[in-house]
Amino acid sequence: MLLVKRSITLAMLAGLTLTALMLPSVWALDDEAQAAKEEGMRLYGIRKADLAFSYLEQAAEAGDVEAMYYLGEANRRLVMGGMNQAALDWYYQAAQNGDPHAMLRLFDGGACELGDVCPEDSDDWPQAVLELTLPKAEAGDPEAMAALYDIYYYVKEPDEDEAMKWLRRAAEAGHVESMHLLGEIARNDEEGYANDTERLEAAEVWFRKAAEAGYAPSMNNLASVLNHLDQPEESWEWITKASEAGHINGRRWLAACNIEPDWEELTLCNSATDPEPAKGWAILLAIHEEAPGTSSERSLRVYRDSVTQEQREEGGRMMEEWLNREPPLSYFPEKFGP
Repeated sequence: MLLVKRSITLAMLAGLTLTALMLPSVWALDDEAQAAKEEGMRLYGIRKADLAFSYLEQAAEAGDVEAMYYLGEANRRLVMGGMNQAALDWYYQAAQNGDPHAMLRLFDGGACELGDVCPEDSDDWPQAVLELTLPKAEAGDPEAMAALYDIYYYVKEPDEDEAMKWLRRAAEAGHVESMHLLGEIARNDEEGYANDTERLEAAEVWFRKAAEAGYAPSMNNLASVLNHLDQPEESWEWITKASEAGHINGRRWLAACNIEPDWEELTLCNSATDPEPAKGWAILLAIHEEAPGTSSERSLRVYRDSVTQEQREEGGRMMEEWLNREPPLSYFPEKFGP
């Protein structure tokens, strides 16, 4: 889990030391800046990072630290997980405002070692963020507890036991992303459980907790786990809820099960009721309109021959019913992902 520092040019890092970063005061966003942030996050969530910049910048310039961090992430994703000057600039601003993951991104990019962009009174970003975050976690802050999971994998002597301890504490404190991660860890732990059923049942516990707390990615994963545990009725209930919560995969399953409920490969559809091919086609059209990309184009190609011309025409008329629902569609990318 300890990531290798990405190489980065000295000139790029030197730009941080020469740039006078005028840090805005952090205050509640006005309506315009809040709307801009929401649109920026919506675009980021459907993998349109290049379109999110101007919206996130408006919120960041108004003092929103989360927007600063995601501007770093958006710029980093444009260079396929590498680093560029814009990403470093925004991570640095977020770090100066206390964002722990921005500090870890600076470490990951070698900012201190290669460019002398270091935390105050330290040459070690992971140690600095640990000293900042640990007191908050010990005081009961679930976000800080969750951050410690990542931080303990970055310190000079990574401590997996301490990382897992804080991840569990964060989950027990109601942090849904931590519950979800514990579910993923259990689901993928082929050595820690006697068989696949035990592994999936352990994952189900955490996915269910987060799903019941309203976390869409866990609704989606819970549906998958339940399907593998041969519980199709409840699996269908949760994939429907994932769709209603804006999860793109849940919405796609809703479309697929309305178009091809009897495909052997689509066992999750076994409990779908009253399939409506025109409705399924309408959903696919709406996904392509709201979150266009290669995946939505492929879905339209794959299912086109499974609906008649009349059903496609009816679906076209129904599409508006599925456009721009609340909450908006998203892939729900991890905050501190690859």
